[in-house]
Amino acid sequence: MGIYYTSDIDKITEQELQELFLSVEWKSGNFPNELLKTIKGSHSVVTAWDNNKLIGLINALSDGALTAYFHYMLINPAYQGKGIGKEMMNMMLDRYSNYETKVQIAYPNVVEFYGKLGFKKEDGTTPMFISELI
Repeated sequence: MGIYYTSDIDKITEQELQELFLSVEWKSGNFPNELLKTIKGSHSVVTAWDNNKLIGLINALSDGALTAYFHYMLINPAYQGKGIGKEMMNMMLDRYSNYETKVQIAYPNVVEFYGKLGFKKEDGTTPMFISELI
């Protein structure tokens, strides 16, 4: 079957989310129950699968009309560089094409990737957050 993409989140399990998040060494992988709640509470989600293995995920949080925030975007390292992230992001950008603002917070090592998809830094802004996860 190979790699396929879906917006169906009903079959995602805590274990699959944990494995994916820990594959990229994100601490949130230590909280699979909370991750599953987060994904199911998202405005929309696109996942990438290699047969029955969850290999990528992007989710959006949105006000439903003007702004979409792409919160998580991750690909298992064994599958990076194969266009999977680009495909998932393009699916999300298509879904939110009529929205005024689309926001993606990026770590320095992926700024170039998001730039190729049309994202740019906004002058005069500073991303801010409070993190309680340890």
